[in-house]
Amino acid sequence: EPCTYFCGNSLGLMPKAVARYVTEELQVWGEGAVNSHFKHRFGRPWVRIEETVQEQSARVVGAKKDEVAIMNTLTSNLHTLLAAFYTPTEERHKILIESKAFPSDHYAVESQIRWHQRDPKDSLICQEPRQGESLLRTEDILETIEKHGHEIAVVCFSGIQFYTGQYFEMEKITKAAQAKGCIVGWDLAHAAGNVPVQLHDWNVDFACWCSYKYLNSGPGGIAGIFVHERHATNFDRNRLAGWWGHDKATRFDMINEFKPIAGAAGFQHSNPSVLTTSALLGSLSVFEKTTMTDMRKKSLLLTGYLYHLLTTEFSTEVLEIITPADPAQRGAQLSLVFKRGKMMDIFEGLSKRAIIGDERKPDVIRIAPTPLYTRFEDVRLFVENLKELVAEFY
Repeated sequence: EPCTYFCGNSLGLMPKAVARYVTEELQVWGEGAVNSHFKHRFGRPWVRIEETVQEQSARVVGAKKDEVAIMNTLTSNLHTLLAAFYTPTEERHKILIESKAFPSDHYAVESQIRWHQRDPKDSLICQEPRQGESLLRTEDILETIEKHGHEIAVVCFSGIQFYTGQYFEMEKITKAAQAKGCIVGWDLAHAAGNVPVQLHDWNVDFACWCSYKYLNSGPGGIAGIFVHERHATNFDRNRLAGWWGHDKATRFDMINEFKPIAGAAGFQHSNPSVLTTSALLGSLSVFEKTTMTDMRKKSLLLTGYLYHLLTTEFSTEVLEIITPADPAQRGAQLSLVFKRGKMMDIFEGLSKRAIIGDERKPDVIRIAPTPLYTRFEDVRLFVENLKELVAEFY
């Protein structure tokens, strides 16, 4: 059924190339079975399948190829990275996150603290917005780092906040935290494929992301990690090891002495899912036809157009945009707070009209005009329908 789709911040639409790449792998599996690990009619032997998406993924997140590995799923990768980079001491044992971090990130961080026999009440700092505000001010984050930096082991924020859509000043926060001796990691679930980031140039220690939102690889798609080249050959750093992170030249010798690959690939565990990796390859073939810079230009116009219409056509008695007004501090998404308990009425009304966003309780509807497939006409259509629903429910 035709619809107008504004939910790429939750699950991206399927690129046509994805079906072709996945179908090819099913065909190869059927014809070659286990032999396809090394002989592949389309030149993508499964033993190196992750390499087919490594370079393109690195370009999306502003990294060098060897700083990126495509593996696992998002929260498992966050655990993998924290297991290596969160090394608490008596003096430096705290983790700083935003107070409304995505729940899975919060669970992961708390469990890592407990894993080290510590209490989150003592070792977790949650950065809160000021009273009456929804957004975190950069100066408040920097003040926390300045005040507590000597006892913070890891600063771990999201690049773009899932609820408010705020795009944090990643470079500035990274620099300030590292100046105090902290390790800095970023969850780029809502940033990868949405805004241009430069993980290498910003000297980020580690990062992770999923690929099913703005990267359009499909539900539960394979995820990615970044480890800065400064850490590439620090083999003394403890890690959760697996055979896919072992030296490729001797991986199949089946020896029990782990020899990690230099760079992010050394953090891999198992051979990656061929089908989900191929879906990502199909999606990235679309990204190869453009650049993050060009997509950002269109995104600024699309979301700017939506912001303009919402702020000129609706009273703040009806809805409030809690995403930053400054385009430089947001990505594609706008988060709309609907007043007087009417959010679900509006959301269900939009759904009945085949306009797809998503809701986050208690009162937010998130709308994301995604530059790869959203048209300006779609934005106008959404606002026209929203006006009719507001007239009905308010």
